[in-house]
Amino acid sequence: MEVSVQISKEIQEGEVIELYRANGWSSAEVPEKLLPALLNSDTLVTARKSGKLIGIGNAISDGFLVVYYPHMLVDPDFHGFGVGRKMMELMQSKYKDFHQQILTADGEAVDFYKALGFERAGKTEPMWVYAGNDH
Repeated sequence: MEVSVQISKEIQEGEVIELYRANGWSSAEVPEKLLPALLNSDTLVTARKSGKLIGIGNAISDGFLVVYYPHMLVDPDFHGFGVGRKMMELMQSKYKDFHQQILTADGEAVDFYKALGFERAGKTEPMWVYAGNDH
């Protein structure tokens, strides 16, 4: 399967909302916040097949020590084809020398991220103040 994965901020609101809705993410309901959040990320990675957006991921970073990967979504029709892996590998190559690469994973995503070298962060507990309803 030919998929183009690249660092790019060339996204359209409609395609982003469609992808977030396909994954059941509540941030699709606040596009006026979602689009600026993605575009203001340190890095935005997209995956496209025949021009169609099938994956997106972003990174927020201090530029030196810490990077946080808040969003990684792949169209459910393309799960299991290595699209998410390619996107994460691209981001991890950019941040490979950072002291910490951090993310929050739940459900089936835990095994996916473990396969990419992520592990539970000691005895830390994930905590948040969250306005969504998709987790």
